[in-house]
Amino acid sequence: MSIEYFIAKRIHFQQGKKNISRPAVRIATIGIALGLAVMLISVAVVIGFKNEIRNKTIGFGGHIQITNFDNNNTYAMQPIRVDNALIKKISSIEGVKHVERFATKPGIIKTDTEFQGIVIKGIDSNFDWDFFKANLVSGRIIDVSKKIPSNEVILSSYLAGLLGLKLGDSFFTYFIQEQVRARKFKIVGIYSSNFIEYDKFFLLADMRQVQALNDWDCELFSGLEVLVNDFDHIDVLGDKIYDIAANKFNKDGNSYSIQTIKQINPQIFSWLDLLDMNVWVILFLMLAVSGFNMISGLLILILERTNMIGILKSLGASDWSVRKIFLYHSFFLIGKGMLWGNVIGLIICAVQYYSGIIPLDPEAYYVATVPIAFNWLYILLLNAGTLVASLLIIIGPSYLITKITPAKIIRYE
Repeated sequence: MSIEYFIAKRIHFQQGKKNISRPAVRIATIGIALGLAVMLISVAVVIGFKNEIRNKTIGFGGHIQITNFDNNNTYAMQPIRVDNALIKKISSIEGVKHVERFATKPGIIKTDTEFQGIVIKGIDSNFDWDFFKANLVSGRIIDVSKKIPSNEVILSSYLAGLLGLKLGDSFFTYFIQEQVRARKFKIVGIYSSNFIEYDKFFLLADMRQVQALNDWDCELFSGLEVLVNDFDHIDVLGDKIYDIAANKFNKDGNSYSIQTIKQINPQIFSWLDLLDMNVWVILFLMLAVSGFNMISGLLILILERTNMIGILKSLGASDWSVRKIFLYHSFFLIGKGMLWGNVIGLIICAVQYYSGIIPLDPEAYYVATVPIAFNWLYILLLNAGTLVASLLIIIGPSYLITKITPAKIIRYE
């Protein structure tokens, strides 16, 4: 054990109650603890919020969509002919989790008292139900395994409340085309994603219903949805799928358009990217506050220990050796503050994660409670960054020790 570490340990762990620096040390420790706690909570909330919104957007549209190149960005899509060879090629790409067909068609639901424009999304037995099962509040998913097209649908609780419908009710939907067509559907499930942008008009139904309404054969679809294993690789996988499908024509003469979910919904993902700036602002402000607290605490410690500094220098201790004593002491304070900061921040995050005690307005934030995500890599990096930044901040003020000379201390005494 070095002599500097030994002295710093004695100073830190054997402070008397009458020490002038005691209140300043407490304030510095509390500042670091609260600063780190706020940073942990901010990062957990922003990551949780981004994950929730991103997952909900993907749940309604997949990571990557392959559609007709001639579409005009509406849900009344031109069809593409999809064969199993194309699906196998895309599925064989490393990182691709699932490929599924879909078909969409706009319509109008008419009840005795209300009407509402909607979009029916047709799905088949290969559809990935994970997202909708997780958000299903009552009923069950639709059964599309029978030989005849099913009239079952699932719709959002938002639409059900708006139209006065409930589980087990039937309703008519009208489709405006050259000849107006109507279909009667039965509600077998109600979901709630709290993502009003989609909840207000999306229904899931048997794909064969949409194909029949559009007079499509069994190989014509609105497109393909591709789910990937890692969202961070979505752009790379999008380029690989582009190499396979783009600039090629099927036997109907239609070409393919390949878009990632970020390209389909740029306004949502641009908004989510802006949240990162808010986090950086919070991190900077908290580090600045904690740094100023540490600087003031260190200066008071140095002034209080002026006699000790003079004695050590008179015994031959170098400036750097004495500075190391106070840097060790500061390290103990920072470590104590970080320990309590982690305890406070993680407990608050855990309480919110498991209980959802802090609510939000879903129509404004797209989530019912404040979302929390525990990313342990970010937590470790945040702790390491706080420790390094705090130590770097106090190196400058410790230079004051070099200005203290034994002669001045003896003359003062």
